[in-house]
Amino acid sequence: MGVEIERKFIVNERFSKSILSKKGELIWQAYLLSNENRSIRIRKKGEGAFITLKSGKDLLKRKEFEYEIPIKDFEELKIVFNDFPFIEKTRYLFNYKGIVWEVDIFSGANIGLIIAEIELESREQKFKKPEWIGEEVTNNPNYLNSNLANTPYSTWEKV
Repeated sequence: MGVEIERKFIVNERFSKSILSKKGELIWQAYLLSNENRSIRIRKKGEGAFITLKSGKDLLKRKEFEYEIPIKDFEELKIVFNDFPFIEKTRYLFNYKGIVWEVDIFSGANIGLIIAEIELESREQKFKKPEWIGEEVTNNPNYLNSNLANTPYSTWEKV
């Protein structure tokens, strides 16, 4: 059984794309099922395609099962489920003091949103944050990718 322990943060005003590697990886993913306890998504990440099942209400630690699927199957699923909610983003990897941060710069309906995530070995694992890491949003369900697909960042009321 796979378990994902992930913390999410928005970036602050100190963030600059110039600190990221030049090559990001395009990600497109659609949600075939999404509720407060589970989700099923299809994803194209770079040249690979995947189907992922996640379960659990704890937003920090959830069960995750991800399986690579043939690109041809992904393309067919994308046609069959073309009216399902999806997100688009470019992912960059940033190594900071031994921890790899995934920085997702969203596009499409979520343009303007930048999220930095880290996957941890345990809930208690200590880590250092780069100076451009802002508010933690791990426990805010609005920032779940499945929720961003249904209620895009561009529709949020900005304060």
